[in-house]
Amino acid sequence: MIIGCGIDIVKIERIEKIINRWGKSFTGKIFTSTEISYCSKKKAGVQSFAGRFAAKEALLKALGSGLRGVCWKDAEVTNNRFGQPRFKVGGKLKIMIREKKICKIFLTISHTDEYAIAEVILEG
Repeated sequence: MIIGCGIDIVKIERIEKIINRWGKSFTGKIFTSTEISYCSKKKAGVQSFAGRFAAKEALLKALGSGLRGVCWKDAEVTNNRFGQPRFKVGGKLKIMIREKKICKIFLTISHTDEYAIAEVILEG
């Protein structure tokens, strides 16, 4: 049964401007060290940061909670061995997911040169 779905689109230029202005103050607040390492190694690193930001926003929308009670780094976007994105959750977010009886999180991320988009479907 679908418990929630969320989608988010981000203008890559916006994320690039924020990173250029705030640097580690921004990336360190939003992304885990694993995410920062992954995105920093990519040729299209800003697109990867934007996609992961959109993914986290889409997850919060799917949960219907916003950031209340959780932090950005409670949701880490990783990739399986085939490159498919997925979430690794921890902290208060993990408790919230357990309480909502969510057993599967589906995530897809895509980007162009201008926009990154992510969709999340929660299954219970």
